[in-house]
Amino acid sequence: APDRCPAPAAIASQSGGCGVAGGRMTDTRRRVKVYTLNEDRQWDDRGTGHVSSCYVERLKGMSLLVRAESDGSLLLESKINPNTAYQKQQDTLIVWSEAENYDLALSFQEKAGCDEIWEKICQVQGKDPSVDITQDLVDESEEERFDDMSSPGLELPSCELSRLEEIAELVASSLPSPLRREKLALALENEGYIKKLLEIFHVCEDLENIEGLHHLYEIIKGIFLLNRTALFEVMFSEECIMDVIGCLEYDPSLSQSRKHREFLTKTAKFKEVIPISDPELKQKIHQTYRVQYIQDMVLPTPSVFEENMLSTLHSFIFFNKVEIVGMLQEDEKFLTDLFAQLTDEATDEEKRQELVNFLKEFCAFSQTLQPQNRDAFFKTLSNMGILPALEVILGMDDAQVRSAATDIFSYLVEYNPSMVREFVMQEAQQNDDDILLINLIIEHMICDTDPELGGAVLLMGLLRTLVDPENMLATANKTEKTEFLGFFYKHCMHVLTAPLLANTTEDKPSKDDFQTAQLLALILELLTFCVEHHTYHIKNYIINKDILRRVLVLMASKHAFLALCALRFKRKIIGLKDEFYNRYIMKSFLFEPVVKAFLNNGSRYNLMNSAIIEMFEFIRVEDIKSLTAHVIENYWKALEDVDYVQTFKGLKLRFEQQRERQDNPKLDSMRSILRNHRYRRDARTLEDEEEMWFNTDEDDMEDGEAVVPPSDKPKNDEDIMDPISKFMERKKLKESEEKEVLLKTNLSGRQSPSFKLSFSSGTKSNLTSQSSASNLPGSPGSPGSPGSPGSPGSVSKSTSQMAAITTK
Repeated sequence: APDRCPAPAAIASQSGGCGVAGGRMTDTRRRVKVYTLNEDRQWDDRGTGHVSSCYVERLKGMSLLVRAESDGSLLLESKINPNTAYQKQQDTLIVWSEAENYDLALSFQEKAGCDEIWEKICQVQGKDPSVDITQDLVDESEEERFDDMSSPGLELPSCELSRLEEIAELVASSLPSPLRREKLALALENEGYIKKLLEIFHVCEDLENIEGLHHLYEIIKGIFLLNRTALFEVMFSEECIMDVIGCLEYDPSLSQSRKHREFLTKTAKFKEVIPISDPELKQKIHQTYRVQYIQDMVLPTPSVFEENMLSTLHSFIFFNKVEIVGMLQEDEKFLTDLFAQLTDEATDEEKRQELVNFLKEFCAFSQTLQPQNRDAFFKTLSNMGILPALEVILGMDDAQVRSAATDIFSYLVEYNPSMVREFVMQEAQQNDDDILLINLIIEHMICDTDPELGGAVLLMGLLRTLVDPENMLATANKTEKTEFLGFFYKHCMHVLTAPLLANTTEDKPSKDDFQTAQLLALILELLTFCVEHHTYHIKNYIINKDILRRVLVLMASKHAFLALCALRFKRKIIGLKDEFYNRYIMKSFLFEPVVKAFLNNGSRYNLMNSAIIEMFEFIRVEDIKSLTAHVIENYWKALEDVDYVQTFKGLKLRFEQQRERQDNPKLDSMRSILRNHRYRRDARTLEDEEEMWFNTDEDDMEDGEAVVPPSDKPKNDEDIMDPISKFMERKKLKESEEKEVLLKTNLSGRQSPSFKLSFSSGTKSNLTSQSSASNLPGSPGSPGSPGSPGSPGSVSKSTSQMAAITTK
């Protein structure tokens, strides 16, 4: 009711400043926004339109109509009830209550439009337009309470053909009031009124009394809105439900009646894939289908204030589904026959498709169960052998059957991934890798024919759930994480990475079409997840199989999203700050594809540019010494002229500080005293499990791909104080010495095997960076954060002239 609405200032602020959209209607006085009050006592915007008042034959009275300005659809149709309290607020708002807990508001663009509609409302109710509220709410509620106390029930007119209009008006007038709705429902229950109405329905159909049939439609629709389970049980009984659907065929707003009963009796066929012996179960399935049909197809779309008035109908369907699942679950013969026929090679394709579709719908019904009941449901299916059956089905040629089986598999994985893991580890002891359930899933993902890879995305999500350590169990006797990941990397990972390895044998992707790029991006997404969560399993796989080098080939893809996926994979590895990974990256010169992509990107300020700079900035900020030295020694010539961010100059400064400390160990003496001993990290602090893994597997590694052993030297933590000021003072003194060293080096012609840059321009030149620290020309840039690069602006001429990068 208006007196309990929250202050609608929020409405005024939301709807302020409306303009006429698209010039559809020039009358801005009638332009309004329609609001309804939700359960949280907040106003929801239902749309913008134009309001009018006119007589509506169906509602038997003057009504407010709001039609959407976008498409002319009806946003609101509300009869101006003589007893409803309308309230005018803030000159441009009219607020009222359509029914209990259904408050509505019209927010006008102009005051004149609000005044005009307010006069119409007051005219219908016989009120002076100068008032701000049309009814005395206290008096009305007292009167209602008095009526409730004085009258024990509501007296229904006798159920006769001549009184159908009177009955329809009584039902319509009772809906807005909760008390009258309650009385009406009790009267209908006690007098067996619904069956009498359905008898009159047959008379009206025989006499072709269209007016009577229209009244019956309004009456039955009103009974639905009473929201009473006891009435639904009568209406949905075997003897009444088809007549109820018949009444709802005669919608007065339609020129011709619908043929719902004809569809349900002749077109819709009940198919028993496995014969159901229980007549009660069969009747319940029929009833649920018909009631669902009524909800979805027969009843008109409820208005904004009728949605919650059908909540009992939703509940009726919900509990019916729960009963059906429970009764099927208890019928052991039914389920035994179902799984036997599913896996029987003699079952024909059409029959198998029906069986799989039934099982899929059965699992979908289970989503309505309470958690404890759902546990029992899936345990029953597991005991009946659903996973072996799915394995058989997924190996078949029929695409529709495989698709349905995939949906069933998704229900199982979402419910209990541990159950699926246990099954696949057990079957690995008896079957070849090719027919393992997880490998079948991976193959379906790789072979998805959908151009958008909709199925592959779903399957990748399921794989991610299965390999996620967060939902793995740990018991006193065993750890699921250790066992399953060991199994996955031994039996399944090679299947997952096969498309990646097949497509990256050269310097650029062998196939670079959109669908292949999408598939590789999905695989990279899962591998990136593994890097983050699987520690030494994925580390051993990446280093042993040289996966990162193959992934970085994709940096040359024409599809930016795939190149960024490859970069994200490397960034995740660098983010771990693991020296095993760092040595592998340096040994294989795996920054080369990244630097090449950066230079080829030129002066474009895009995601690729920002992501690569961020990766180098991370190395600088985290002071990853080994990578800093590697980047500067091998790629400084290519990066030294990038000055729109300070990242690379900052890296050079870090590098030269390291060199200063190496040349003058005494500079570190004070820091060594200040450093707290407990923060020192030794290579020996690797987890025992990880150490054992690498010791065990080194013998199995291919030649030239062994993991680099950790250094015996202890690693220093990030320095507590950087002697930047001291370094800057000493730099000037050393500049002349460095120039002499550089001159001697160039004359001697010494070159370390490193990184060669070939430039093509008007004047060709070759630059070779030296890996020797003393051979680095140039002075360090000033330290500082990269800040916001804005547009890179002018990139160095050497950057734009970059043609190729090769490793000698």
